[in-house]
Amino acid sequence: MVADAVIYHPTVSHYLKFVATTVGRDKLLRTLQYFSRFYAWYLLRTNGTPAEIAPYEAIKKQFGLARKLLRFGKNVEHFKAAALAADSKASLPDPVLRYATVGRQLGYAGYLTMDAATLADALGVKRWEGAKRAQREAYRFWALGLLCSVVAQMYTLYRLREREAKVDKKEGEGVVESKRIALERSASKLQLLSDLCDLTVPTSALGWIGFDDGIVGLAGTVSSLIGVYNQWKKTA
Repeated sequence: MVADAVIYHPTVSHYLKFVATTVGRDKLLRTLQYFSRFYAWYLLRTNGTPAEIAPYEAIKKQFGLARKLLRFGKNVEHFKAAALAADSKASLPDPVLRYATVGRQLGYAGYLTMDAATLADALGVKRWEGAKRAQREAYRFWALGLLCSVVAQMYTLYRLREREAKVDKKEGEGVVESKRIALERSASKLQLLSDLCDLTVPTSALGWIGFDDGIVGLAGTVSSLIGVYNQWKKTA
């Protein structure tokens, strides 16, 4: 039967694995949130009516709040990752990558800690006058983490070029190494693109760079789709 063919299709099983993860659900919500931010801006710029814009503004707000709930408590994971990276001289022998990883994890941990502090205010459970200030501090930590990640990816690409220059592609081992480098470079470039897109969010919120909602929404959509792609591969 057609129904059985659909239900038992490997893609359906893969999808169920994907949405069973918190990261998978978050990336899907994030994609819709930032696309709605972009599309609401687009409708506003093209003289859309308030009734047309309202659903996308609601999605942007409500999905943002849902994601805030999903990431509550995740700061502990990043504090642990920072400690492990600082102690892992064997797995991260390069000091530049090790310090960049520690900085990235501490930045994300700080962001999630300050973001969690604003949760009660965002839910309307208990109003807090310092919520806006805490959210600004959260954005600063996020920007710090992203900048550390950008440094790590740029340094990784530089090291990969050095490795590639030493490879003898005429030998069998050299061909294998060349393919391995190509895969690592592709992953690093994708992560770099994602980080640069994400940087538009905190830098705009903090007023460091004057990106409008169109650019931030579009960039956020791109980085979210990259996150969906990466998580889809992990759950394969």
